[in-house]
Amino acid sequence: MNCQDNECTVPLSIPACMIENFNFDAKSHLNVTFQNTPSPSFFAAIDPQGALQEVGWFLYPSMSFINWQTQWFQYKRNLTQQLQKPAHIVSVFQEQVMQGQTGVVVNISTAELKGFQHLELDMSLSCPGERDTTCGHWDHGISLFVCCNPNSTLCGMEIGRWISPFRRRVGRWITDISPLLPMIQNNQSDTCSFTMKTAPWAMPWIPSLNLRLYKTSESTAPSETFVLYQPGATFDKHYNSHFKPFNFIPPADVKKVVIFAVITGHGSDENGCGEFCVTSHHFSVNGHINNITFSEAGTPLGCANQVLTGVEPNEHGTWLYGRNGWCDGRNVFPWVIDITQQVSLNKHNQITYFGWFNGMDPNPKQNPGMISIYSYLVYYRT
Repeated sequence: MNCQDNECTVPLSIPACMIENFNFDAKSHLNVTFQNTPSPSFFAAIDPQGALQEVGWFLYPSMSFINWQTQWFQYKRNLTQQLQKPAHIVSVFQEQVMQGQTGVVVNISTAELKGFQHLELDMSLSCPGERDTTCGHWDHGISLFVCCNPNSTLCGMEIGRWISPFRRRVGRWITDISPLLPMIQNNQSDTCSFTMKTAPWAMPWIPSLNLRLYKTSESTAPSETFVLYQPGATFDKHYNSHFKPFNFIPPADVKKVVIFAVITGHGSDENGCGEFCVTSHHFSVNGHINNITFSEAGTPLGCANQVLTGVEPNEHGTWLYGRNGWCDGRNVFPWVIDITQQVSLNKHNQITYFGWFNGMDPNPKQNPGMISIYSYLVYYRT
């Protein structure tokens, strides 16, 4: 069997097998049955630190799964080097059980959050027990919300997003959310409340969260944050009607303006939207279009090829396929757009947003999916 060009990315939907010729010589009927039978995994690995590690589930017999586990060790080595960079560490919570409607809720003093220009989320995700088999069976979104001023429109907004893996317990990721620093610095309260939660019906997970704060030599720093569009909408023909134009007048002392957005697609209509379909997302700033396309969605190895970016390998599920703006077992990468040159200071400006499927408004006929979006406008000053 052979393939050419785009044919090679299309998975076979017809099962096939080879049968010995002598079976056809028999006078009795021949029945062929297909099934997916998991095979026991007897593999283990020694990581760069000399520790014995599980290597997850080999979905089918292939050396690729060993390669992906090796790439994970390289990712962890790079992560360890990144974590050695000097930073002011604020421990939000360590190895707390996350389950149910409440999730994990912790109050942190704001005194040690001020005076920095750079902010990263350092999140680890484990699960009860000592083996992968005790972890949650399904992938779910995990969100981090913050509230430092109950009277602010920023109270309860999302500042970080991850997707849980299929039954693996080794994830750790650093996410740069520096543009959102004003959400935890510009308030009169003595505390900020951090809430991390996932689907309330999901099996328990054990997350840990540190804030990594830096002082930098950059001439500007984020000073003011505004909510643009949240929390998303059903991805049907009415999707774009949910997002109204955002008007703003940046003061003359603003030196830089950015849009910070986290966008993921979920669910499945007849086109695979929103999880497995390719969508594009567009912010128009005074007529200037800024767009991103999640072109890996639906591809056979779209997420397997991203292990070096933090995807937990060899999960016990369909982790290999590309998703719409995310991968199982990884943090969701923010989309940060510098729109400084598209903005006029001390004048009226307008931002609009729209999302497309196949270059046009979505219009599914059944079971529409949804797009989850949290986006912000951020001013930088000296």
